[in-house]
Amino acid sequence: MAKQKFDGIVEAVHFAPDGNIDWVRAYERRGSTYSDRVLLDRKALVERIRAGKRFFTGQRTQFEGGTFEIIHPIRLIGSDGHGVLVTGYSSAQKDTLDGVPIL
Repeated sequence: MAKQKFDGIVEAVHFAPDGNIDWVRAYERRGSTYSDRVLLDRKALVERIRAGKRFFTGQRTQFEGGTFEIIHPIRLIGSDGHGVLVTGYSSAQKDTLDGVPIL
């Protein structure tokens, strides 16, 4: 089985009162390794996805630094300037990251 290529893993999410993502806790690819946990606001995450970066939901496997359990891809849907962040192939009216712990 081929190894999946991804640029970031979203581990947890915090939603704003309006129901959209406020910020996420993630790991980002840095060459052949991954960063420590980083906090990305919604704007930064959307910019990375629009730039062609592939983000997934998941979590780091304990005691295995560069190994992750991948759950769902994160997609930006919608043609307006705002867009909606969703996991998998779901369609929604507001940001929805299924299976990601909420902070």
